[in-house]
Amino acid sequence: MEQNEGIGEATDRPVLLNDTVAPGAALPRAAGATVAPQSAGGKCGCGCSGGPQPERIGTVTYSYIYALGRIEPRFPSLGMEKEFAQATGRATTARMTDRQALHDVLSQRQNRYLVRQLCWVLTIEGLETYILQPRDPEDLGLLVESLRPAPRPTDVDVVIGVRGPIAPSQLCNGLLAPMVAFNQIYSFDIDSLIKSIPRPENIPEEQFGPAAEELFGRIVQMADNAGATDEHRALNYLTVRYPAIYATAATAFGRNASLTAVEARPSRLSGVRKVVDVIFSYTDRATDVVEKSFVRVDVTEEFPFLVTKLSPYYDR
Repeated sequence: MEQNEGIGEATDRPVLLNDTVAPGAALPRAAGATVAPQSAGGKCGCGCSGGPQPERIGTVTYSYIYALGRIEPRFPSLGMEKEFAQATGRATTARMTDRQALHDVLSQRQNRYLVRQLCWVLTIEGLETYILQPRDPEDLGLLVESLRPAPRPTDVDVVIGVRGPIAPSQLCNGLLAPMVAFNQIYSFDIDSLIKSIPRPENIPEEQFGPAAEELFGRIVQMADNAGATDEHRALNYLTVRYPAIYATAATAFGRNASLTAVEARPSRLSGVRKVVDVIFSYTDRATDVVEKSFVRVDVTEEFPFLVTKLSPYYDR
């Protein structure tokens, strides 16, 4: 699960998006519904306010994205759907499911033109939220890797990039959603994530696994978490990059406490850089005594990073 994160490109440079997108077979065509993520500056679902301070290029606003969801290909047009069908007919796909055939065809180098033409959509909680475009053509392989031969409900894709304007209707068969020029994609399933987290020696495996899975689900399912606000970017970063929050949750459950709140708010230390405090509240099931711990995350740039490790939090 551990991967090296590079240094993000600054948002004061133009974001180059491919002009074309297109096919795949055994895929639904893109729907025409408009789904826009939470806008910056509004109230976030974790009970905090504010959002990333976006950069403006001309009249278009660009902001950073750190989103968790599922990447799915869509046909942008009937012509590309038929082209994919012809490519599939030339391939050896006997005894494969439709999904396996799709993965096999798009993984072949000679069919890379199809990958470029497909419309790649990130869905969050079942909503088509972003249309993805690679900043570097070499990153098309990350999109193919996200296309599992046997998808499961627990599959997760993490997209890190820059959100641009709403896509034109002809780009993805009428789907109107913000375009995201991504720099990195992580693809995994929840089970592999939990297995990759270092487990404290004093916590048995049968206790740690369910605790980690519940914490992951609570953060991912927070209302309106499209990974667009500073607070949600910090939460999503911690979910996939900071194992200590899972160990803390397992320890709290072990001493008969419940996870009652996860809150993210701008830190008082924010100044030149944007820092977010993420606070975890655990309430004793017998005495109702609340214990809080928090961690600080710097979200100034495209790739967030830890400022302070998990430590006790005291209300001021």
